[in-house]
Amino acid sequence: MRQFCLLALGLALTVVGKAAAQDTPVLIRGATILTAADAGKIENGAILFENGRISAVGLASDVQAPSNATVIDGTDKFVTPGIIDAHSHIAAESINEGSVSVSSMVSVMDVIDPTDIAIYREAAGGTTTSHVMHGSANPIGGQNAVIKHRWGEDAGGLLFQGAPPTIKFALGENPKRSRSAGTGLPQRYPASRMGVMDVIRQAFVEATEYRREWDAYEDRREGGDQGAIPPRRDLKLDPLVDILNGSLSVHAHSYRADEILQLMRVAEEFGFRIHTFQHVLEGYRVADEMAEHGAHASTFSDWWAYKVEAYEAIPHNAAIMTERGVVVSINSDSGEEGRHLNQEAAKTMKWGGLTEAQALALVTINPAIQLMIDDRVGSIEVGKDADVVLWENYPLSSYAKVRTTYVDGNVVFDVDQDREMRVRIAEEKAELLETLGEDEKEETGTRGGNR
Repeated sequence: MRQFCLLALGLALTVVGKAAAQDTPVLIRGATILTAADAGKIENGAILFENGRISAVGLASDVQAPSNATVIDGTDKFVTPGIIDAHSHIAAESINEGSVSVSSMVSVMDVIDPTDIAIYREAAGGTTTSHVMHGSANPIGGQNAVIKHRWGEDAGGLLFQGAPPTIKFALGENPKRSRSAGTGLPQRYPASRMGVMDVIRQAFVEATEYRREWDAYEDRREGGDQGAIPPRRDLKLDPLVDILNGSLSVHAHSYRADEILQLMRVAEEFGFRIHTFQHVLEGYRVADEMAEHGAHASTFSDWWAYKVEAYEAIPHNAAIMTERGVVVSINSDSGEEGRHLNQEAAKTMKWGGLTEAQALALVTINPAIQLMIDDRVGSIEVGKDADVVLWENYPLSSYAKVRTTYVDGNVVFDVDQDREMRVRIAEEKAELLETLGEDEKEETGTRGGNR
């Protein structure tokens, strides 16, 4: 079966903008480096990155700076990999295509908004990569996008080139309650939890038959039948065939343990796996089954009781799933929470007793594994992308503050530059106000001074 969805994605990636090249090498020397890798913590360490990649990391005495490098004194500071948010909805002009139960034909990649200020604000909190997801209005939702926080780039320049494609599924209250329609319009099926499972199962029954038709056609073509007529193209079923073939990964919105088990059984019925359960607030109850299935978990640190199906969440969820062998991440699902995921991960050290390395992994290497980009980001290792954060104070504490955030070796946030920018903006605003007449000042509410 031809991979229509992936072919289209490949064509899209050939025309997107490229990230700006790193101008000069950067050496941070004397910092404590939390690598999120086998090297662990390096006291009095140094990290060198050039041409957008990490070229050296180790003890400060062992890493030498090129003659043209910018050298930063990291004394009493900390360095970590850039934070990765495995579930985000920032930088998108729309989230849900809720008019149908299966919207696998749509893609968040088509509606990336590079002007969303959340990109910059989250970079100020150390977040460098986000998994921008379709919403949870549909049992089978749309395709997602992985972006880097390259503030100032266009929509194409934000995309994480080479990130494998993913798609959103949803269980529970959201898809079954998203059936309401406008006045005079029929309500959308499903209206119950069993209906949600029926929609998913029926979609894969259709996708299996669709794949069989295309396989039969290609067999005829390979057998020399040049007059064979191809099946009618179905943009809804193309991505589902990619799921069956293992080339498109499922990330499923979920809460209750029973529904998590149900979806894994449906997936196994059709020969594929659920790659990552999102939210997965009752994952602690079925962690062994998830590990056996091969599913990952991306959860909240301590969100619950905001609706009935979230009442059974516990703060130990991430730690219990980690201890049972599930690859776990802490995500935001929020433009605000995405600004302090370091602190959200740190909560697992109190609620579950995870180690420093395990807690840091929840927002670095583990979400990178879930997004299958761990060969590029998620840890500080030679050859990986220079997505790096320089912190004042210990990163896994409430006193942590980002000093500088780098993406591909370029500064996307710096606290000193930010302060200077605020002064320039205030001066520019004052100059503009001086050009206004009295009537215009009255209209803008600025007469008698800024308010």
